[in-house]
Amino acid sequence: MRVLVQRVSEAAVAVEGETRGEIGAGALLLVGVGEADGPDDIDWLVRKISQLRIFNDADGVMNRSLLDCGGDALAVSQFTLHASVKKGNRPSYSRAARGEISQPLFDRFVAALAAALGKPVPTGVFGADMRVSLINDGPVTIWLDSRDPE
Repeated sequence: MRVLVQRVSEAAVAVEGETRGEIGAGALLLVGVGEADGPDDIDWLVRKISQLRIFNDADGVMNRSLLDCGGDALAVSQFTLHASVKKGNRPSYSRAARGEISQPLFDRFVAALAAALGKPVPTGVFGADMRVSLINDGPVTIWLDSRDPE
């Protein structure tokens, strides 16, 4: 699984003009499920995201996590995170899991993250054409890949 984590002051996702999820200060998570992903990937990502120290402490040092500061998380499914542009100019999404595989894993990821944070994690609508708005804070943007945990 791949997740692009963005520290935000606020973020929202809308479908057909209707806001489906929104948060205040916290993290916007763009989540892509790959064809080989499973429960172990979810566990690793939930631990990493909930404990990732990307929020400032009283001294202005990034030393606090979502758990430490009580920040919110907004999760948006994004199969294009598994795009390959190795050949030609049209991205290939063959490494992305198909909807019948990726949706249950995305839902499980959201539920596990909500349990870890002790609060709901709003989402968009899986597979829909969505409009995501955000105000980056920093900006701080972190790339996480459960198959390449650097």
